[in-house]
Amino acid sequence: MKVESAVGFRHVIDLLSSERKLIVGHNCFLDVAHMYSKFIGPLPSTAEDYVSSLQKLFPTIVDTKILLNANGVFRQTLNKSNTSLSRAFVSICPHIALGIKTSSLADRPCVEVEVQVDEKRSSNWNSGAKHEAGYDAFMTGCIFAQACNHLGIDFTLHVLGGDLAKETKLQNYINRLYLSWVSGNVIDLSSGKCTPDSSASSNLKSRYQDISFPSIILLWGLPSKLKAREIRAYIAQAFGPNSVSSVYHLDESAVFIQFSKPELVSKFLELKETLSRNSDPISVLHPLSNILNGENTHAATYDVYQQICSSSISKKLFADQAEAVGIKHKTVSSRAERGKKGNQVFDKETDVRMFDEKADDLMSSAYGFSETDRSAESFYLDEVLASK
Repeated sequence: MKVESAVGFRHVIDLLSSERKLIVGHNCFLDVAHMYSKFIGPLPSTAEDYVSSLQKLFPTIVDTKILLNANGVFRQTLNKSNTSLSRAFVSICPHIALGIKTSSLADRPCVEVEVQVDEKRSSNWNSGAKHEAGYDAFMTGCIFAQACNHLGIDFTLHVLGGDLAKETKLQNYINRLYLSWVSGNVIDLSSGKCTPDSSASSNLKSRYQDISFPSIILLWGLPSKLKAREIRAYIAQAFGPNSVSSVYHLDESAVFIQFSKPELVSKFLELKETLSRNSDPISVLHPLSNILNGENTHAATYDVYQQICSSSISKKLFADQAEAVGIKHKTVSSRAERGKKGNQVFDKETDVRMFDEKADDLMSSAYGFSETDRSAESFYLDEVLASK
């Protein structure tokens, strides 16, 4: 009995798998990956192995974001590219979300969805609390039901047989998931192949520049109330108005910063290290001093972030994660940078870049920038990393 109790929610996962149920999600690549890693086992090292294993457990998965983007009527209803879960819910299911009795899909009647909610969840449910797990699942299910109804699928034919996954009208949408709404790539779970998406969501690629890992640094230990636009503004004062492509939060005190040029990464780390060591007026009044939270701020290249996250230790805040792993230095370089300096052996206690440049040299015109450097809006980290 103790073992059975300890298994917990894994029973639900096993039941879904054994019943070969159709799994429905919205932009659910990461959801499925988390479900696999938490209840099945460690994620395989290759996409091919992952897809092969996943297919044995859950042979049919539908992503409602794929379904909405692949249908011209839905794209028109959702203003072509706006398929976020909450907005799609309001647009596709206004009779549920807003209590409006008519649907924007005029050629089909609204699908009524009945659900029972326990008392503990009723307050969140009644307020329409998006990003609350149960309500998100409810919105996803409603969107799927309404979409199927628009496609002409008769649910009464599938209730007893339980063979909705075999429905001919769904086959073009099954087992295709977005790797990321930023990248616009779709993975076919049946083959493991990735292909560019030609639907409306791929228009987002024009809004965001490609992710360039050599151009990214991670800052953690920042003041918790510091906003992305403020960080961008302070860095722009030091390196030029187009030096930063994007700033996105990892958590309340950690951010990723993507520069417009890879060489700005080393220059930023050099300047950060110099300002951290000096307390002269130039350093104190420097624009970056507004984001360098005294002795608490750390900086590192992207592959150091990967090293920290590869640990089996898991903490809520990245600052705690880095400390638990053993990263104590204020400025940490990448393995590639160390290779250029002489192929030093990595050691987390000694792997720190020390720079000798003077502060006035680091704030000179050597930090040239181009007016043509691209910039982009901030965007969410979980969906960006999903594409890699």
